[in-house]
Amino acid sequence: MATKKRLKNVPVLHMEVKQRHQIVVTPTTWENMKSEANSRGISISELIEEFGQRLKSPPTYPHA
Repeated sequence: MATKKRLKNVPVLHMEVKQRHQIVVTPTTWENMKSEANSRGISISELIEEFGQRLKSPPTYPHA
């Protein structure tokens, strides 16, 4: 699989460019997020992105 060259202000994985934000979480939460992101092979930023993208996604119904 070829990787795309990252260019500043050009989205690669998503339809829009990410912006820097700050979050405040407990040390336990941060370690849990690091562990989960590591097990998926992604960054914490991408883990949060995946979570946030699912919030407004239509539900999937396996028996539809």
